[in-house]
Amino acid sequence: MPPYRYRDLTAEQQVDAVRDRLDRGHPAHEPPHPDQGTGWYFITAACFEHRRRFEQPAELAALAFRLGEALRGAGYGCGGWVVLPNHYHLLVHAPALTGFGRVLGRVHARSAAYANERDGTPGRQVWYRYSDRKVRSERHFGACLHYLFLNPVKHGYVDDPRSWRWSSLGEWLSRNGEQRFVDLQENYPLREFGRGWDD
Repeated sequence: MPPYRYRDLTAEQQVDAVRDRLDRGHPAHEPPHPDQGTGWYFITAACFEHRRRFEQPAELAALAFRLGEALRGAGYGCGGWVVLPNHYHLLVHAPALTGFGRVLGRVHARSAAYANERDGTPGRQVWYRYSDRKVRSERHFGACLHYLFLNPVKHGYVDDPRSWRWSSLGEWLSRNGEQRFVDLQENYPLREFGRGWDD
């Protein structure tokens, strides 16, 4: 069920939706995070109701810095990242996702406290959990990387992903070169990849 749709359901439909989730072994009201072992994971976290809470360059830079700091501190590898005003994507290598929510939770708590102090809205919900997808293959990894690099274009912030500063694309280009980026786009087309995830 897409985020926020739950509250548009009737009381009876809500009961059925929760029962269905519990029958499948999922938490009642949040994305499941099953332990799928060592590997790459595509992580998406969004602000509540996709509100733009971090629009200023310094805010985007601070959020990107805190995420990188948290991942390094917890020993997670990062294959790519992008931060936007209302959500972010990470490509993370982890032995397991056990405890990963606590790592992101600290970043979310700190950034939420900042946003709420800035706006004079103590206690307002800023973040809406996170979702994860285990990367299944080299092709899936390439598509995830392509998707996160192009995300600022998808959302209309820039016309060229190279001009979005709050992404690992610049660093990736300096290591891999422009032709590799062209190859990434040609070899790992997005098609329906990511449709509806962060709209």
